[in-house]
Amino acid sequence: MAALSFGLSLHLPAATGIHTRGGQRKLNIIRSQQEKPLEDLYNVKVERGVSKDRLDQLAVSRWSMWKTGKCRLSWDWHVDQLVYIVEGEVRVVPEGSQRYMRFLAGDLVRYPKWFEADLYFNAPYQELYSFRAYGDN
Repeated sequence: MAALSFGLSLHLPAATGIHTRGGQRKLNIIRSQQEKPLEDLYNVKVERGVSKDRLDQLAVSRWSMWKTGKCRLSWDWHVDQLVYIVEGEVRVVPEGSQRYMRFLAGDLVRYPKWFEADLYFNAPYQELYSFRAYGDN
């Protein structure tokens, strides 16, 4: 019976040398940092491709409607808001962040109270929304 052999190849970025006060040489290795998703950092909940049963359960058809075209909107939430995106997409840039979250038609998004962000709409956009009290689903 032949023996199996597995090899592992690991490529590290080049190490750069720095000198400490005592003149000793110390190696620095550059490493990538795994960034936490913005949804987790800001407690924004998203359900992708929500089913008709879930929409019926939430009574989404009775929610208020909001529409816009191409624009940028600064917004801050004073209560939790549940949004079902009917048409288009939105890029959500949290205040002070360079990164953004992207939500599309068919997504159900819950924005938390006190969240602040710039919203970018690049085309016609339509959503159904409901403001939620603490403890509401």
